[in-house]
Amino acid sequence: MGNSMTKSELLAELYGRLPTFRERDCMDAAGVIIDTMSQTLVEGGRIEIRGFGSFGLKYRPERVGRNPQDGSAVAVRARYTVFFKAGKDLRQRVDASRDSKL
Repeated sequence: MGNSMTKSELLAELYGRLPTFRERDCMDAAGVIIDTMSQTLVEGGRIEIRGFGSFGLKYRPERVGRNPQDGSAVAVRARYTVFFKAGKDLRQRVDASRDSKL
């Protein structure tokens, strides 16, 4: 699989690309964005970032699952999960980058 990026690495990249901003300003801006996105999802909203994708909630009904260790039935409670759907531009960029590596 590919490399993962942590929040601190993302902030370092942001700070590197915006040298006129103080590091603390970059951290604060990223924090506000993440907090706002989180609060929107908690309130049941949807987030759409054109050219990137959208975040939303999916309802997963209660079901019977299996314990992988012993195969016994386990009740899995109903819940909401966050999902991400990549936008068309992002899908095309990822596909193009993967095609060039084949």
